[in-house]
Amino acid sequence: MIKTFADLDLDHNLLTAIKEMGFDRPTQVQAEAIPQALDGKDILASAPTGTGKTAAFAIPALQYLQDFPRKKAGPARVLILTPTRELAMQVADQTRALAKNTKLNVFTITGGVQYEEHADILKTTQDIVVATPGRLMEYIEAERFDCRAIEWLILDEADRMLDMGFGPTVDRLSAECRWRKQTLLFSATLEGRGVEGFTADLLKEPAEIDAEPSRRERKKITQWYHRADDMEHKLALLKHIITEQAKRSIVFLKTRERLGDLRAELEKAQIPCAWIQGEMPQDRRNNAIERFRDGTVNVLLATDVAARGIDLPDVSHVINYDMPRTADVYLHRIGRTARAGKKGNALSLVEAHDQPMLDRVARYIKEDIKERFVKEMRPKHKKPVFKKKNKKKVEKKNAKKKVAKKKK
Repeated sequence: MIKTFADLDLDHNLLTAIKEMGFDRPTQVQAEAIPQALDGKDILASAPTGTGKTAAFAIPALQYLQDFPRKKAGPARVLILTPTRELAMQVADQTRALAKNTKLNVFTITGGVQYEEHADILKTTQDIVVATPGRLMEYIEAERFDCRAIEWLILDEADRMLDMGFGPTVDRLSAECRWRKQTLLFSATLEGRGVEGFTADLLKEPAEIDAEPSRRERKKITQWYHRADDMEHKLALLKHIITEQAKRSIVFLKTRERLGDLRAELEKAQIPCAWIQGEMPQDRRNNAIERFRDGTVNVLLATDVAARGIDLPDVSHVINYDMPRTADVYLHRIGRTARAGKKGNALSLVEAHDQPMLDRVARYIKEDIKERFVKEMRPKHKKPVFKKKNKKKVEKKNAKKKVAKKKK
């Protein structure tokens, strides 16, 4: 049973760096993935953001490079693919922090960087390269990047790469790295497109790891909801919470349009906020995240697409201004708080039509989500009760419809 990082048979220089980064004991995904990766197995892991997955692949990769040191200078031996530039930078920063007591080099190759900068990197000895698929493919096609030396291929947020249309590019990159020894694939979920969108020969008899955040991890997050009579009431509740209760909040919305409307309302109320949404220029995204990170603003509005994979420290509250479309997205959202052993809060602002979704979420996480009230802002309407559909009745009804159609 692995309880501490010392149980993982790692080099002293790695253990020192891990300790200095404030990691006390391995998370579930780390405890399961690191030993199997070091045993030479391919890894297929489901690990939502906030479960420590970066360290789950960076630690064994760094240990491998030290166990099998290179004989002479040359190109990268470990390639980590991430869907976005921001995530690439985050992964590279964390990997560098873990490698700080070694002589290993970690570089990034992403869009939005001048070719000259990358050309300088590609001339030097690299050990680990963290890259976005599109830009890396350009360099491979121009014969500027050599995949023949790659021994480990790691895919981070594989499901998001598929969502962004990178499936074919990743398959081509996999073929270019065909001499590799191991492949590690990390995805938020293992169902559906999480893996099936890639070619079947990407992984060879992988060890499967399903690391849902444990109940103990989730216990660090206090969850509750407020009922709202209408949009006006909902906005009043939000303003009260972000000005009176929350220190640093991420507020989630369903669409860019809804985000734009809320932004205008907060500006009117002179509540400063930053925002990130899909299809936003990279420099503006980085700027918004930086302003939230350094405390210039304490409210970040986000859509789900934009917020995937972003690691923001010290978020005290995650606020679901709009309920997500599915229960697993709810888990991703609330995982933005209570990171690195800290406690956090997750609250939802729920109109009558959101009640069934809230019930679905409670069933999915196997926990009750309690209702709370703000004094002077209690809802005027009664809590709606939705009848659960009787499965058998629905099936009977559908069968009758089919028969009727056939008779026609």
